[in-house]
Amino acid sequence: MSANASPSGHQPTATYDSAFLKACRREPVPHTPVWFMRQAGRSLPEYLKVREGIPMLESCMRPELVTEITLQPVRRHQVDAAIYFSDIVVPLKAIGIDLDIKPGVGPVVEHPIRSRADLAQLRDLTPEDVSYVTEAIKLLTAELGGTPLIGFAGAPFTLASYLVEGGPSRTYENAKAMMYGDPELWADLLDRLAEITAAFLRVQIEAGASAVQLFDSWAGALAPADYRRSVLSASAKVFDAVAGYGVPRIHFGVGTGELLGLMGEAGADVVGVDWRVPLDEAARRVGPGKALQGNLDPTVLFAGPEAVRTKTREVLDSATGLEGHVFNLGHGVLPSTDPDALTRLVEYVHEQTAR
Repeated sequence: MSANASPSGHQPTATYDSAFLKACRREPVPHTPVWFMRQAGRSLPEYLKVREGIPMLESCMRPELVTEITLQPVRRHQVDAAIYFSDIVVPLKAIGIDLDIKPGVGPVVEHPIRSRADLAQLRDLTPEDVSYVTEAIKLLTAELGGTPLIGFAGAPFTLASYLVEGGPSRTYENAKAMMYGDPELWADLLDRLAEITAAFLRVQIEAGASAVQLFDSWAGALAPADYRRSVLSASAKVFDAVAGYGVPRIHFGVGTGELLGLMGEAGADVVGVDWRVPLDEAARRVGPGKALQGNLDPTVLFAGPEAVRTKTREVLDSATGLEGHVFNLGHGVLPSTDPDALTRLVEYVHEQTAR
């Protein structure tokens, strides 16, 4: 079922006619909807207060805390969608992978996957493994009313990069060595991760998420031919697994200007675009039948209100005539961003695009 159809078995009327979901379905909207990646996070003083002394992964497993953090930017900025507060490694932790998120570093894996025997670490994910996600989403949807909730997961390539490298990397030398040197092991690794990711998204949708976003944060490290040969089928498997729910599926990566068409081909209804490619050019690369999301450079928010308005107007102008447009940054909100700048940005986009 496509995102243009109502969800099978039920129709969440409170959110179905929201500007965000209409834009994802490429329908006329009252205004261009706005939300921000990492809107629930370190840029908000109220977030820092409630997270004080609580490790990141633990905070993702406390339903009441997740609910509060997810709601904070909706209250403050009046964004058109909430995004579930979590981390892309949560499903890996849930199935027993020995990892932690170290402040200032990121996810660190104790025993990287480097051989076929290491694949045994990756068992299936069950709803019981992440019961706290189901509980948190039920709490959230009760609070959000007509504001849609976006669920999310990490894409197989990005998860594989962390698992093979053992942590963040700038070169992906171990992951690419496996991809080039042992393509069968690489394919099996991504296939298992696709199954885990799909299961994690299904849990979120069945609990009440109105849309899902697949973050392939590091796919920009790949050449198009390598993406098509070694990655696309795994991402497509994830999107196919949740297609029947009828919720919009968003696909986003950083530095993926050369991959936009392929990322759309993987099965997304909405393709996220970073700030490097104007939206009109992105639309040409993606082709018809997809909405676009993006794509203000996050650093523009440090330049002052006039510059923000100027650059935002450029983004909106480049989106003229798109089948569907969800305004977002071209990557996540930077931690030192002034929250008031985000609030003003939402107001400006709403004012400028009111129909």
